[in-house]
Amino acid sequence: MTALAGKVAVVTGASRGLGRAMARALAEAGASVVISSRSAPSGNSAASTSS
Repeated sequence: MTALAGKVAVVTGASRGLGRAMARALAEAGASVVISSRSAPSGNSAASTSS
């Protein structure tokens, strides 16, 4: 069982930089991650690489 299993994290600015790294780390720790981005294409890119 992972540390964040069953938890939901909302990350703003998740399309690049620290937000993207945090979203990835939270997902790897077992959290369900909801990401937010100003740009749909970059948000979609971040979502596809984090899943």
